[in-house]
Amino acid sequence: MLESREKIALFIDGANLYSAARSLGFDIDYKRLLAEFNKKGYLLRAYYYTALAEDQEFSTLRPLIDWLDYNGYSVVTKPLKEFYDQSGRRKVKGNMDIELVIDAMELAEHVDHIILFSGDGDFRRLAEALQRKGKRISVVSTLQTQPPMIADDLRRQADHFIELADLQATIGRDPSERAARVAEREASRPASVERAPAGA
Repeated sequence: MLESREKIALFIDGANLYSAARSLGFDIDYKRLLAEFNKKGYLLRAYYYTALAEDQEFSTLRPLIDWLDYNGYSVVTKPLKEFYDQSGRRKVKGNMDIELVIDAMELAEHVDHIILFSGDGDFRRLAEALQRKGKRISVVSTLQTQPPMIADDLRRQADHFIELADLQATIGRDPSERAARVAEREASRPASVERAPAGA
């Protein structure tokens, strides 16, 4: 599927990959993901796309974004847009499709093979456009959830479909690491100080 002499680029739809991995019951280890695809070809770029809430003092995504930024990923973010629908319900929108498509088309002349981590059917036209430029495209998502998280038309358009569940052993985070981190966090918390009763 991937040839060692190929120049490759990864395009990761952060929210989509997160949802697919969670549905399969594992977390992505982004260090292992980068190492795995570095072994498969000449990895030119690895892009990660996500929308961030501006108003939150601390986003749970921020530590991941910072880590990715310092460890070989090109991180592309934009603020989540808040709006109210016709019935007055608060909605949040954070679609990164346009950013991903523009970057993929701009980088296309420098790579042989693009690996898209997303099951979003909107990317079918991107896959088609890249193929017209003579590029190969692989799509990473899953068929093993109900319903499948990969759009059928995107899967059919791609040159290769990579089942995310098949990558779990190589790019999944070791569950014992998470348990160790939680235990470490708990141990580093200051113990609550008991107050002496008044008048003691």
